[in-house]
Amino acid sequence: MKILQQCMYFPPEVGGLESYVLDLTSGLVSEGHQVTMLTSRSVPGTAAQESVQGVRVIRTWFPGKHPLGWMAHTAASIPSHRRLSRDADVLHAQTFASAPPSMLVPRRRQPFVLTLHTSHFQRRSGRRVWRPALRRIIASADWLITASAQLLDMALDLYPHPRAEALTNAVDTSVFRPTAAALTPSPGRRLIVAPCRLFPPKGVTHLIDAMPRLRSELDVELAIIGDGPDRDALERQVRALDLGDAVRFLGWRSRHEMPGLLSSGEVIVLPSLMEATSIAALEAMACGRPVAGSSVGGLLELIDEDVGTHFRPADPAHLAERVAALLTRPDLPEIGARARRRVEQRWGLDRLVRRHVDIYQTLLDERL
Repeated sequence: MKILQQCMYFPPEVGGLESYVLDLTSGLVSEGHQVTMLTSRSVPGTAAQESVQGVRVIRTWFPGKHPLGWMAHTAASIPSHRRLSRDADVLHAQTFASAPPSMLVPRRRQPFVLTLHTSHFQRRSGRRVWRPALRRIIASADWLITASAQLLDMALDLYPHPRAEALTNAVDTSVFRPTAAALTPSPGRRLIVAPCRLFPPKGVTHLIDAMPRLRSELDVELAIIGDGPDRDALERQVRALDLGDAVRFLGWRSRHEMPGLLSSGEVIVLPSLMEATSIAALEAMACGRPVAGSSVGGLLELIDEDVGTHFRPADPAHLAERVAALLTRPDLPEIGARARRRVEQRWGLDRLVRRHVDIYQTLLDERL
């Protein structure tokens, strides 16, 4: 079948959403389907058209990463979407911000699938000014998918969609697997890794605040993988806490570097204040690493004491306590091995691709 997907961001942008849509679309291609991804030129210098892992990628104008920028990009993408949709069997929008072009297409012939991801939907679903628009977007879809059970509850509170399901994100376990460490800690130190965008919802400031407490118990250093608008403030925080030799900012790293970077840490820490389904957690678990995560959103659905631990969000003391307890567990390697097995059994990419094909085919069969 021919599938037109639209998503605001796509690689080379880096993040959980971007990894998800690349894995899903390339997985659909590997099953013999034709996939076109309509996205933005959010990364300067990217090609307007190219093929990425067999996916035809069309990039349109993008003014900036803010609500007005999202709306302007979505509006500007409508002509391209209208042209591309003429040859599509199925329309699929990834995130509510990418839905309007599909909503404007006469769809008696083409079903429309909507997937809700990310903290952006979580934040806006509770605001009265956004609720009517979000309700209309959800109601317009023939099938609604959410990245976590928590997101599904939020969506159904807005509109009781008759065809809605939570479909946890997945990870390509052939790419994300235990491999040689790309980082070496200072002699005698334990290394923890935090793959996080550096902006407030990811809670990195609380992880840095936890480091003096954690270091009072163990000789630990932290590698932070990611970039964002909070980087300067976080670097000042590190200097103020005299942690200059114990915290490394590695900045943005490409997808192909991530398995080696994740495999370098004894524990992966995700201090998010809100989270849908964390691709970073799944990638870390697939690399055979225990995960310590905040007790929020989708992290509660992925992690338990068999594969890591939880701590209270925005609580540096509890974060330090739980990470120290995890690092001192004698079965730490076995915890990581269990994490890998759990991903293989529950959240492999094949499962995600098959379920999407089933949904698409069900909707198409109904139109015969």
